Amino acid sequence: MSGPPVRAIHPGGCQRSRSARAPPKVGVTAPARARRCPLFAETFDKATSADDRSLARPRAALHRAAPALGLFAAERLTGMVVAALWAWHIGRSPRALLATSWDSKWYVGIAANGYGRTVYWPDGAVQSDLAFFPLYPGLIRAVTSVLPVTGGTAGLALSWAAAGVAAWGIYAVVERLHGRGLATLVVLLWGLLPHAVVLSMAYTEPLLTAFAAWSLYALATGRWLWAGTLAGLAGLTRPNGIAVAAAVSVVAGCELWRRRGAKGARAPVWAAAALAPAGWLGYVLWVGVRKGDVLGGYFAVQSGWTSRFDLGIGSLKVIRSMVTAPTFFGFPMALVIAGAGVLLFALFVLDRPPMSLLVYTGVLVLITIGGSGFFESKPRFLLPAFPLLLPLAAALARARPRAAITVIAALAGLSFCYGTYLTVAPTAL
Repeated sequence: MSGPPVRAIHPGGCQRSRSARAPPKVGVTAPARARRCPLFAETFDKATSADDRSLARPRAALHRAAPALGLFAAERLTGMVVAALWAWHIGRSPRALLATSWDSKWYVGIAANGYGRTVYWPDGAVQSDLAFFPLYPGLIRAVTSVLPVTGGTAGLALSWAAAGVAAWGIYAVVERLHGRGLATLVVLLWGLLPHAVVLSMAYTEPLLTAFAAWSLYALATGRWLWAGTLAGLAGLTRPNGIAVAAAVSVVAGCELWRRRGAKGARAPVWAAAALAPAGWLGYVLWVGVRKGDVLGGYFAVQSGWTSRFDLGIGSLKVIRSMVTAPTFFGFPMALVIAGAGVLLFALFVLDRPPMSLLVYTGVLVLITIGGSGFFESKPRFLLPAFPLLLPLAAALARARPRAAITVIAALAGLSFCYGTYLTVAPTAL
């Protein structure tokens, strides 16, 4: 039953009218309750101001997120156990598969020796370690300088910690928008993505997602300096960290336009807009200076890795080759996952999300679909795009418990099996 229109505050500082759903009555009958997924519960029976005050206290916020974080830890631990058992079965080292596979080797090498490694391939390709952004290897170096651990072990520890912080940030963002039940479902689904094994490996996606989620949350709560700083750090983590900077810059621009002519202080908003792209731009320009081409040097390095933005032309060529010749299993799976991501984005847009989440997710999807090179890695590039899971989480929340549990169990099986395959696959992750 709908009530009168109310003003709802969403992440990104945007407001819009919507019908307020009446809080559930205490005496809900058993049949009515049975139609709801057990992981979903209406939680907006308290005043919004009290909810915001609770979220403002880190200890209370962590207590509220604890069930979701516990589920996330359990599913990722299970995924690692399955991968480790298979690694032992085929005579491989589980730690080596998680800590020193593909890009992990480059990050550990940068942490140990700094930048300067270039690999020349027989086909003429030239791959430089300058393609990898500096924050993650810098953190690995910091850990190994104070603890008696190897670079791979330090990378794993950082990724595991960042994954937990990211899950908490995702929970905080979604809870503010939709409540505790849906937030729990989104965190659960994020940890059960087919390629979620990356969250357990020495890769940068967990760190980027942690910075992104908390930057978006800071943006939603009006903490402009925090939003800009975290966006800047995201830009130092991965190339697609520019999506966080775009979200902060667009929302800051809208806020400055809204406040035009007002006498209120706008310095924090200006500071957020300036800080957000600083990390990404700083590294890109530094590589340009080092390569002797300030504006084009970094992009020339990326071209050596066959990575460029061509509006998806390269991806279409890969898809055509999959139709005409045999290919590795990871390629058609990447196509299916990327297609599902586009569909979920369309559903996400139809729900009229806050500007901050729309820009952030849209830029990530655009970079993933419009970029060429390493087609099999596209699902990993979409991993930080957690808002894509909102339509699926909402559908599960409305489903009958048996149907919801069946879907979650199927996703868990796919995630653990496919994740194990990715750790030993002959193609780049």
